[in-house]
Amino acid sequence: MSATSGAVWGRAEQQDFRSRVRGTLLGVAVGDALGGPADPLSLEEIRAAYGPEGLLDLVFGQGRRGTVTHHTQLTLFTVDGLIRAQVRRDTGAWHPPTDLHRAYRRWAATQRDWGPDERRKDDGWLAREEWLYARRDPTRALLIGFGDDTMGTLQSPKNPGELGPEAMARSAPFGLLVGWEPQLVAQLAVECAVQSHGHPLACLSAGAYAVIVHALARGESLDGAVQRALALLAARPGHQPVSDALQHALGAVRQGIPSPTRVEELAGDGTADGLLAAAVYCALVGEDVRHGLCLAVNQSGPSAAAGALTGGLLGALHGETALPPAWVAELEGRPTVLELADDFAMEMTQGPALHGPAGSSPGWLARYPR
Repeated sequence: MSATSGAVWGRAEQQDFRSRVRGTLLGVAVGDALGGPADPLSLEEIRAAYGPEGLLDLVFGQGRRGTVTHHTQLTLFTVDGLIRAQVRRDTGAWHPPTDLHRAYRRWAATQRDWGPDERRKDDGWLAREEWLYARRDPTRALLIGFGDDTMGTLQSPKNPGELGPEAMARSAPFGLLVGWEPQLVAQLAVECAVQSHGHPLACLSAGAYAVIVHALARGESLDGAVQRALALLAARPGHQPVSDALQHALGAVRQGIPSPTRVEELAGDGTADGLLAAAVYCALVGEDVRHGLCLAVNQSGPSAAAGALTGGLLGALHGETALPPAWVAELEGRPTVLELADDFAMEMTQGPALHGPAGSSPGWLARYPR
């Protein structure tokens, strides 16, 4: 696929890319919405509540069907931050982790405030979406990580003991930077993960997940994408547990019929590396997107994160039309997700026409202020 810098995208490539961007973001949201109601439940409790087969459809959570959690909220703000980083590049001030941190701080404001504050001129359009002001059980690590202006860095990460999957679960959009080299995608995902999850396990899992999405968005197979992530991980100190988890997922594929037991065994105690393994496994063995997502959420660990991670992989792999239409139709915030996806695809393929030396679209800069 052509790089975004300078190279001209053909129309077919642009349409394929947009479908994968939409697929990734809708996939994250649909998996998140499917798993959300099961998040606090063990497998036994899921079966007691939803029948012996477990959870096979969207169910009520937060007052209606199809509601998302903080995983989707933060994924959307990741996209917002990436678009704004590209827009700000024209000014010569180019430091994407800072732009992402500002985006995550805008998310943190949605968790504190009653609703959008019109006085904040640099909010852009996403932070003015009313539905994003719902609190959906964000973890303490997220609220602390983005609770003040101090940005976690590789040298001084926020929450250095935090092993959870939340940083990884917002990292799919980094993989959609298809014009970037994979190692730069991994680096950016890691640098943004340490803003809330400073443990090497959590941030290397985020980097690996972003690289897998990146390879899928460029048209590679899932198996090939995992091999690419393993090769990149090998150069990083502390990578062994994450590499082992991915190898474990690949090995599990050959071990008989997929079952919740196998998913639980891979997910372990719900740390980032275990959920990365579980998501990769579910995406590899799922007969279709619905089957893969149901496999991911029917387990005793963090079902919403497992669903979101698996959905991101399957959406990047197959594009938006492979997602279950009945689930997409009921998804909370679908218009916002699609609008943001299309804006991202437009920025990545046609950015110079929106802002650049020849002139800028005032409408675009109002949406994504510099």
